[in-house]
Amino acid sequence: MSAFLDILLYPLIRRRTGDPDDLDVEPGTVLIATLAACFLLGIYSVMRRNYKLHNSPKPFDWRKPDPADPNFQSFAIPDASLTSHLTHPEVMPPMNVPGRKYITSFDPSTSLHIGTFIADNEDEIRTKIRRASAAQKEWRRTTMTQRKRVIRSLLKWLVDNQETCAHVACRDTGKTLIDAALGEILTTCSKMEWLLKHGERVLKPEARSANSILFYKKSEVHYDPLGVVAAVVSWNYPLHNAWSPILAGIFAGNGVVLKCSEKVIWSTGWFVGAISECLRACGHSPELVQVVCCYPEEADALTKSPLIKHITFIGSDTVGKKVAMAAAENLTPVTMELGGKDPAIVLPGTDLKQWISLWMRGIYQNAGQNCIGIERLIVHGSQYDELAELLSDRVSRLRLGSVLAPTAEGYVHTVDCGSMIDGDRFYALESLVKEAEEAGANVEGGKQWNHAYLSHGSYFSASILGPVDTSMAIANQELFAPIALLMPYETVDEAIEIANGTKYGLGASVFGPEQDVCLEVAKQLECGMVSVNDFGVFYLNQDLPFGGTKASGYGRFGGPEGLRALTNPKAIMIDRWPSLIQTSIPRVLDYPIRSLSTSWEFVSGLVRFSYAHSWRTRIQGLLTLIRAARK
Repeated sequence: MSAFLDILLYPLIRRRTGDPDDLDVEPGTVLIATLAACFLLGIYSVMRRNYKLHNSPKPFDWRKPDPADPNFQSFAIPDASLTSHLTHPEVMPPMNVPGRKYITSFDPSTSLHIGTFIADNEDEIRTKIRRASAAQKEWRRTTMTQRKRVIRSLLKWLVDNQETCAHVACRDTGKTLIDAALGEILTTCSKMEWLLKHGERVLKPEARSANSILFYKKSEVHYDPLGVVAAVVSWNYPLHNAWSPILAGIFAGNGVVLKCSEKVIWSTGWFVGAISECLRACGHSPELVQVVCCYPEEADALTKSPLIKHITFIGSDTVGKKVAMAAAENLTPVTMELGGKDPAIVLPGTDLKQWISLWMRGIYQNAGQNCIGIERLIVHGSQYDELAELLSDRVSRLRLGSVLAPTAEGYVHTVDCGSMIDGDRFYALESLVKEAEEAGANVEGGKQWNHAYLSHGSYFSASILGPVDTSMAIANQELFAPIALLMPYETVDEAIEIANGTKYGLGASVFGPEQDVCLEVAKQLECGMVSVNDFGVFYLNQDLPFGGTKASGYGRFGGPEGLRALTNPKAIMIDRWPSLIQTSIPRVLDYPIRSLSTSWEFVSGLVRFSYAHSWRTRIQGLLTLIRAARK
C-alpha cells in the first residue's frame, strides 16, 4: 500500500533540495491522495467481487438416482430377449395411462430392470419445442459471462459427481467404469474447458477484409443464435452424446431439444436434468433444454418441425438418411455423424509391442461400440503373425462382466469389457464371422458369450479374425462390436487402398517408426480425422472439428466449425469514415440511364482499373473511367 501511495503522491509533491529523499508536500496533498487511493481501491474491490460473483461456479443440487448405487438390487427378467413391459406387466409404473406407449430400461449387463417411462407422443414433442423456443427468446440476450457461468457450474458439478455419473452411464449401457471415465467424463470436461477458454472468441464478431473498390467500408461477420436446435443422438455414450450438443447449443445462444435413444432414456433424462437444474440455479429458465424420447413413428414431429433450425445427428447411415429427408421439408441444415470402419495402418518396421496397448484400447473399449474405434488393423505381411500372437495373448486374458453387479463380498468387479447394449445384433455378427471363417479367416471368439453368473447379460466375446481381405462382407460393414480384423498387405500403396476401400471415411490411424512417412500416408487417407502413432486423440482436442466424409456423414461438430454451425453467420458492412465518404451512384449510372454505351464505358474502365494485371492497363482503365464520367 505504501508503494502505491508513493507512486500516486509523486506527481503532487515538489523537491525541496537536490536530495531525492528530501521532499516537500504541498498542503492537503496527502489527504487528497489518500482519498483518491481509497476511492480507486473501492472501485477495484467492487469490480473484483462482481467478477467473482458472475464467474464463479454456482453450486446446485441434483438428486442421485437410486439405481446408481453399485449394490442396487432389482429382479432379473428370466428371458433377456423378452425384456419388455409388453411381456412383463409387472415392470409398469403403478399408474399407467391407457393408450400410451411405454419404453422399458434395463441394465444390459445384468438384465435388471431400472425403469419404465411413457414415450413422448407428437403433441408432447411439439409442446417441448415451443417451451424451448419461448425460453430461448430470453436466453439469447444473455451475456457471454452468464453463459460461461452455466458451463463453469456444470464443469464443477461433473468433476465433483463423476463417480455417480459414471455409475449411471454403466447402469444404462453395461460399460465399465474406466470406459465411462474416458469416454463420458474426460471428453465432456474437455468440451467445457474449450468452450470456457475459446468459445467467446469463436463467436465474437469477426472483421473481414475488403477489396480495393470497397476500401472505404468495414466488413464484419456476426454469429447470431439460430433459435431452437435439435440433437438426435446415439446410445453408446449417454452422458457425452447428450451434453456435448447441448453445451454447444446453449453457449451459442440457442434452445436445445435432445432426442435420445430409447435404449438410454433412464440415464439421459437424469444427465439432462442436471443441466436444467444448473440453469435454474443460475437464474435462467430450465425449459431452455428439453428431452424427447419416442418411437421412430413419432420422430417426424421433431425432425420436420419448422421451429427447429438445425439438427445434429449421431447414428447409423440408415437412420441418418431418414433424418435428412425429414429435415429437407423445411430446409433444416443437418450435421451428420454416421459412424465408420476406421483403419489403423501399421507401416513396415513398426515396433508392435510399443503400440499393442493402444490398439487393444482402440478395438475393445466400450465393447467396441465406438464410431471412431479401430475396426481394421492393416499390417504388413512380414509382421502379421507377430501381431496376431500379441493380440491373441491379450484378448485371451480379457475379463467380461458388469462392474455394478453385486457380489457376496460387496465389492465392485474388476472387468475389462462390459456388455453390448443388447443382443439384437448378435445373430448378424455371428453370420458375418461365420462367412469370413468359411472364406479362410481364422477366428477367435466371434460369438455370443455366456457369462457364468450373469446369464441374461448381453455379452459378445472379444474376438480376432484374420487374415481378412476386402472381398469379405465383414471387412466392409461397420461392426460396432469387440472384433479385431487383421488385414495383411504387401506395399504401402496397397495398405492405403485397403484403408480407403470402404464406403466410410470417419477416422483413421497410422503407426510407424518414422513420423514423416506416417504423415505422408495420413494425407492420402479419405477420412475426416487421422491420428499419427496414436488413437482417437483428435476427439479429445475439442478445438478440432469432428466428422467424416463419404458414408460417414457431412458437416462438423466440435471446434470453431461446430460451434459456428449452430449460428447464423450474418455479414454486416458499415462505412469506415461515414462523415467523409459513402456510397453514391455516379451520374453516368443513375436511373434513368442516359447512354448505354457511356455507362458501359464507365463500368469497363472501372473493372480494368481495379483488376487488370498490368499497371499500364490499369491507368488506361482509369482514364477511360474519367472520360465516361465527364460525358
